[in-house]
Amino acid sequence: MAASGIGMAIVDLDRRWLEVNPVFERMFGYAPGEMLGREAAEFTHPEDLERSSAALDELLAGRIEFIDAPKRYLHRDGKTVWVHANVAVMRNDAGAPQYLLVQLRDIGAERDAERLRTAEADARREALDASTRQLQLFADAVAHDLRAPLRSIESFSALLASRAGDQLDATARDHLDRVRKAAARMSGLLLALGDLSHATRVELKPGPVDVSLLVDWVLAELQDAEPDRVIEATVQPGLAAHGDEHLLKMLLTQLLGNAWTFTRERAAARIEVGGRRDGERLHLHVRDNGSGFDMRYAHKLFQPFQRLHGPDQGGGHGLGLAIAQRIAERHHGRLRAESEAGVGSTFHLDLPATDRLSPAADSGPRR
Repeated sequence: MAASGIGMAIVDLDRRWLEVNPVFERMFGYAPGEMLGREAAEFTHPEDLERSSAALDELLAGRIEFIDAPKRYLHRDGKTVWVHANVAVMRNDAGAPQYLLVQLRDIGAERDAERLRTAEADARREALDASTRQLQLFADAVAHDLRAPLRSIESFSALLASRAGDQLDATARDHLDRVRKAAARMSGLLLALGDLSHATRVELKPGPVDVSLLVDWVLAELQDAEPDRVIEATVQPGLAAHGDEHLLKMLLTQLLGNAWTFTRERAAARIEVGGRRDGERLHLHVRDNGSGFDMRYAHKLFQPFQRLHGPDQGGGHGLGLAIAQRIAERHHGRLRAESEAGVGSTFHLDLPATDRLSPAADSGPRR
């Protein structure tokens, strides 16, 4: 004990210090011999007394083999001393306890370093959050300021087309058509940027969400926008998640809009939405028989402004799936895709589950 580099002590069955080594005494600020005969509880931090006493009871009763855990003591000057304590019972040949052997390693410096690392990490996170908020505010301001001149471009180009379109030659009409299409793409991009910003910073208002109902709602909106489209859509009833209903509808709008777009060239277009509950998680899939994509480029799929299809193939602004991924992440979920070019795609979505919302879950799929 005298040669040990860590604090060591022997405690009798009345839980008094019977013997302590020099490191132990220095750890608590006492001179040689001052601690002997005093109760160990006298040096234990008040907030740890109950827990420490209960652990010693368990140890002496033989219900646990040893104690190995961090613990707080009090220094002579009243400061807290953090240690990692290892306590074992020494027994005689008959198995009766004789005394406790205590070993303490000072972990105060380690805890201080950990607190410093935590504080630095918190400061970096706060700085990053502040930077992100500033960037979002800047993006929102730019998007807002661009909408006014964009509305002028769209409005006056539409007036020009309606009032003077017949007086223009083919080249001029083509140029005007290009202007109007570019303005429409830019308008869609600004709306998507607004949705991405909203999905990132809006406060979540979680609750039970009827996912099947949201899917029906989104599909109805897509059909209303293109009433001439004929598409077979199958929705499994009874799918229920726990989340923000508004954001989950935005997520499903992106996924189903993606499937709607890339099945446009199919004579018999199909979209299927189903899922299963696994414990506290809901696993959804959105499957289509559209154009699909090459899985070699799947890593780009959820990155903003990355497109796997050109405009002539139905490709959009490259923000839809990034929005969907952001919403999934904010729900502590996961979104991934699998696809085969020319065959179709399946998007898998993992979300927190909730209890079924109604008995209609067993009524069969809706079409």
